[in-house]
Amino acid sequence: MKFSELKLNECVLDALDSMRFEECTPIQEQAIPLILEGKDLIAVAQTGTGKTAAFLLPVLNKLSEGDHPEDFINCVVMSPTRELAQQIDQQMEGFSYFMPASSVAVYGGNDGALFEQQKKGLTLGADVVIATPGRLLAHLSLGYVDLSKVSYFILDEADRMLDMGFYEDIMQIVKYLPKERQTIMFSATMPAKIQQMANTILNNPAEIKLAVSRPADKIIQAAYVCYENQKLGIVKSLFEEKVPERVIIFASSKIKVKEVAKSLKLMKLNVGEMHSDLEQPQREAIMREFKAGKINILVATDIVSRGIDIDDIRLVINYDVPHDSEDYVHRIGRTARANNDGVALTFVSEKEQSNFKCIENFLDKDIYKIPVPAELGDSPVYAPKNGSRPKKGGGNNKKKFFNKKKKSGN
Repeated sequence: MKFSELKLNECVLDALDSMRFEECTPIQEQAIPLILEGKDLIAVAQTGTGKTAAFLLPVLNKLSEGDHPEDFINCVVMSPTRELAQQIDQQMEGFSYFMPASSVAVYGGNDGALFEQQKKGLTLGADVVIATPGRLLAHLSLGYVDLSKVSYFILDEADRMLDMGFYEDIMQIVKYLPKERQTIMFSATMPAKIQQMANTILNNPAEIKLAVSRPADKIIQAAYVCYENQKLGIVKSLFEEKVPERVIIFASSKIKVKEVAKSLKLMKLNVGEMHSDLEQPQREAIMREFKAGKINILVATDIVSRGIDIDDIRLVINYDVPHDSEDYVHRIGRTARANNDGVALTFVSEKEQSNFKCIENFLDKDIYKIPVPAELGDSPVYAPKNGSRPKKGGGNNKKKFFNKKKKSGN
């Protein structure tokens, strides 16, 4: 379906036309009409499906009709991370180009000027506030934020916010909102606590559930079954001859991120790191350099596994096995976008084998195991505790596989 077939007004359609948005994604096709009708909505859809436009476009359409109070906050969008809040704000600027809607992104950081800028936007009454829960609560606690006229309350990546411990913060924010409002919730998964929240804050919601997507067929998936102390050596061996243009390496902790980034920098590679110890301006600068190609390897915690819109990632490496199957799909979904091919490699230590087998079961496939480079010594057998047949590691034909697949992704 084309956007022109939806009941969107000319201001919104002009913005979409200027951004060359023509065809709706499935979540946009289903969600936009329901939101335009004024219904509360709970939608299960993964990152990369176009859900930001699915909620911003109908809300902007309603705001442009002029039936909302001026100089008040009319819409609050909750985001789990500052990076996603910034991205939503950037899309908001594009979609609202031909209408007088204002927005402010509210997120944490130690920059006092940034706090004052956010305070000003909140006090003047930006039409749309895009905020992380903790920082919005900080402003609310100081008494100058009026949410009494909010018509639209949107929770983006609700499951991620709960994973990060924001449940109580969100419920506290809800107390500042009017009962008569439209509430829209997007989540990649639907665990019990998300359902509990939905039952509490939504009113007779419509439901959309897109089929849980598997990784794109264009993603070549493989794994190294290795000892924990072999992981760094595998990373180094992968980049000895050639580095793909864009690489993200996901690690489970900021300590590992720093360790991997330091080792790769010693190899004279263009490496950036992304973790919670960095100040916001540092994160933004690194992401700009990565997008511009000045950095071609980004080592990061899961802070960038969702919601970062970079289409030409050629290789994703899971330095550690993700906690669950959904996280695995989100991580490797950074590659093979926009009709590109991509490779996803996962390092599986002895302790992580059962977890990785769960991911294989979810995908309904055995992921190819690349032998660990011979110079790194023997590797463990793949024998997860759920009784799957052991598969031996070892050998030295890794580079043949990796280089062959790399060529197909360029």
